[in-house]
Amino acid sequence: MRIILLGPPGSGKGTQAQLLVQRHGIVQLSTGEMLRAAVAAGTPVGLKAKEIMASGALVPDEVVVGIISDRIDQPDAQNGFILDGFPRTVPQAEALDELLKDKRLKLDAVIELRVNESALLSRVETRVAQMRERGEEIRPDDTPEVLTKRLANYRSQTEPLIHYYSERRKLSTIDGMMAIDEVTRAIDRQLQALGAGEVKIQTKGTTKSAAKKAPAKKAKAAKKSAEKPAKAAKKAAKSAKSAKKAAKKAVKAPKRGTKKTVKKAAKKAAKKIAKKAVKKGAKKAAKKVTKKRAKR
Repeated sequence: MRIILLGPPGSGKGTQAQLLVQRHGIVQLSTGEMLRAAVAAGTPVGLKAKEIMASGALVPDEVVVGIISDRIDQPDAQNGFILDGFPRTVPQAEALDELLKDKRLKLDAVIELRVNESALLSRVETRVAQMRERGEEIRPDDTPEVLTKRLANYRSQTEPLIHYYSERRKLSTIDGMMAIDEVTRAIDRQLQALGAGEVKIQTKGTTKSAAKKAPAKKAKAAKKSAEKPAKAAKKAAKSAKSAKKAAKKAVKAPKRGTKKTVKKAAKKAAKKIAKKAVKKGAKKAAKKVTKKRAKR
């Protein structure tokens, strides 16, 4: 499952991303963390990003896409991922589409958490006021003034993505003003409707995914189908054996003509019955297999 969470600062994307990670066994990919990890690892793309950041310039989209490309190739991202903080613009979304296309991967869903900006500002103002009353230190980026600027940037840069993904029928909009658990349930419903919401099943000491069960289930069904012709042939052979046994009894019974003639006739009849039974069983089994394959 590969999804993108969209929403302005304070919409709860981080909280919901963590819940999705726990429920679906996928990884959360943050562009900031990926950049730092690539720089620390000294990858070719990471070294290029380090040089650009050292000059004080913004890391260009192609470098960020390169880092994302390396990251989603890692084993822990094979079951899927949530992109956090990317894409932020339409050109970035287009670059991501090309990347996924090259890797033959599909973006399953884009979830937009829609919120009331006035309510968000009110929340921050209340929180800051309470922190000041308690004498707590206020983070420079956690003020109504900073949030106002970040919301303005979101509207100008990121909101166009809503139209972009809506046109491609990837977008699902959730009311982000609901309680956290209600938002989580709404996201799960959307993912299940899109066929992308296999939730992990928790058992004692074991965690299994419903998605992992599917291949085993299909293999079992295929094995069962393959065994059907053999079972039918065995049944037909059994019928033939019964017919032969019946013929032997007929030989022993008093009949018109000599014993030799009766025995010959009975043997011929048994052979004919056996041949017919085997043919009928094999034909019936083949018909069932063909019918099942057509349904698939």
